[in-house]
Amino acid sequence: MGWLWAIIVGFVLGLIAKAVIPGKQHMPLWLTTICGMLGAIVGNAVARAFGVAATPGIDWTRHAFQLVAAIIIVAVGDMAYMATIGRHKQRA
Repeated sequence: MGWLWAIIVGFVLGLIAKAVIPGKQHMPLWLTTICGMLGAIVGNAVARAFGVAATPGIDWTRHAFQLVAAIIIVAVGDMAYMATIGRHKQRA
């Protein structure tokens, strides 16, 4: 059940990150989901480093760290994806 939640949270974070980033992102949905999952993991680690432990109820601070990490990872991932696709189109 943990993997299912990780995929759902990654999907939602990835979509929100794509909506926040200006311009069009060309990454496929599966890669956006993976970047969102990585953003959740990195955001949790950063939150722990800042001393934000699990709290009862909704932990908005941890979610904010996750979203910021997802935005950064989706932006970098899209640039890398486009660089890779661009290289493949030049060879063809």
